[in-house]
Amino acid sequence: MAAIEVEMLRKQYGNLLAVDNISFEVSPGEIVGLIGPDGAGKTSTMRMIVTLLPPSGGQIHFQGKDALRDMSLVRANIGYMPQRFSLYQDLTVEQNLRFFGDLFDIPPGEQKKQMEKLYAFSRLGPFKQRLAAQLSGGMKQKLALSCMLMHHPRVIVLDEPTFGVDPVSRHEFWEILHELRKEGVAILVSTAYMDEAMQCDRVGLMYKGRMLAMDTPQKLLSTFPGELVRLPVRQPEKEYAWLCEKLGDDRVQLFGDGLHIKLDDALGRQALMDVLADRPGTTGALQQIKPGLEDLFLYLLEEQHE
Repeated sequence: MAAIEVEMLRKQYGNLLAVDNISFEVSPGEIVGLIGPDGAGKTSTMRMIVTLLPPSGGQIHFQGKDALRDMSLVRANIGYMPQRFSLYQDLTVEQNLRFFGDLFDIPPGEQKKQMEKLYAFSRLGPFKQRLAAQLSGGMKQKLALSCMLMHHPRVIVLDEPTFGVDPVSRHEFWEILHELRKEGVAILVSTAYMDEAMQCDRVGLMYKGRMLAMDTPQKLLSTFPGELVRLPVRQPEKEYAWLCEKLGDDRVQLFGDGLHIKLDDALGRQALMDVLADRPGTTGALQQIKPGLEDLFLYLLEEQHE
């Protein structure tokens, strides 16, 4: 049985359709990631799932029960970490954890056991007497996650939990998520980082409220059509505009100091080299590369626009 099941979920704010009939599920022991730009509908989707926002249409089932008819069941058994999780800055790490334990009526003895486990998870044990205000950004996020886990939720929903956190802390945070997955916890997480999306069991690509695709990262990448090459250039934006005119917007993407160009039967490597023959702006030879999720995402966006 799926821990979370969403069917034709819809959310409308006035004339804006923020979530457009999306369907997916999250099973116990699975990490499902939602990725997409601001305004894609990720946060609205998560708020509807945790019953903080009423849907305009569709169904949400939580552990087999209708979430909208039994909100108390959802709220008692789910862990939710919004983009801005409010810690009590004037309380210590330990006091914050105890506060959330008391909030969920966890007996003191059980609180102590859970706190020791969470200290080991998060590596916050040496800092349990430090005020939350004095923690680094990464440590605050790990404390926020620990507070959310005080009542042993079997389903957790995390809205861009590592945004703005340093790479080391992001890695440690994801280590905790993988440990929770091994324990059978169902995890729904949104992220702006493609390397994090690759750590999910399945990934949903969202844009303007629609689910463009959802599958394992490997299967999604296998759907990228044709070959992808990278072209180093001196003036990326200038060369990008020129190549878009020559080849079309759907073939060229700007990535840092280079361009990613999609090749297929209609445009082969030799044909591309002929186009570039008299262009002095390149700094190196064409490099064949493997497409990433960002390449696939941008390709799907171009398909949508067409």
